[in-house]
Amino acid sequence: MARPHRADAARNYDAILAAARLAFAEQGADAPLEEIARRAGVGIATLYRNFPTREVLIENVYITEVEVVCEAAREAESLAPRAGLYAWLRRFVEYIGAKQPLAAGLNRESTAYLECRRALYAAGGPLLERAQRAREVRADVAIDDVMRLASAIASGHFPQAEQRERVLTVALDGLSTPPG
Repeated sequence: MARPHRADAARNYDAILAAARLAFAEQGADAPLEEIARRAGVGIATLYRNFPTREVLIENVYITEVEVVCEAAREAESLAPRAGLYAWLRRFVEYIGAKQPLAAGLNRESTAYLECRRALYAAGGPLLERAQRAREVRADVAIDDVMRLASAIASGHFPQAEQRERVLTVALDGLSTPPG
């Protein structure tokens, strides 16, 4: 859905997305839409005018989060090749981990989901290639390998965030080229 142009409508749209992001993170994809509207400070009719179905709202929350992760890839380009790739992968893992409650409500065959997946690969691919050209990460891995590795770690159940970070560090060490 396109963001409205009028200032008040755009504020409502953004408030609904922000409230939905929090509600879905706390309560999962079945969070009550009335609660989301209340948190956003709008009526339920305003929510439905912007997002006609729960699925459309979930998709739009997902899209806005993917945009943030893609922007993080652009920011990571200012770092050294391997550091940039690893910083972005850490941000990606954090994103996936936080989106687990929302994932149940996503249609993984939808055009929006597939386009978001493509955008994530397009954001991470150049970072991987740059680190490979610098011979700082293994040349025998593709972006699909790296994304699946990061997704698997992000989707795993870890009793503590520190353990997830340790496992991710071990995986990233495995991507690095050996010294010498």
